[in-house]
Amino acid sequence: MYSNGVPADSITNVTWVKATASDGIGGNCVEIARLEEGHVALRNSRDTSGPALVYNSGEWKAFLAGAKSGEFDGMTV
Repeated sequence: MYSNGVPADSITNVTWVKATASDGIGGNCVEIARLEEGHVALRNSRDTSGPALVYNSGEWKAFLAGAKSGEFDGMTV
């Protein structure tokens, strides 16, 4: 399994998905990929070979639940 900080371009045989709400003009996009065993990788689309953060299924579900409930709304400018 991949660990946090692994170069994103070393994660192979996956499909990176970008949110349709991402800002394609300014390159302000994050991408996610589904990995084995329910893990998810997250990378910055402006640096596709840079580090990827890897989350297990429980961590990812907790983040999504928090985002959906508005817990992180104050993080944006």
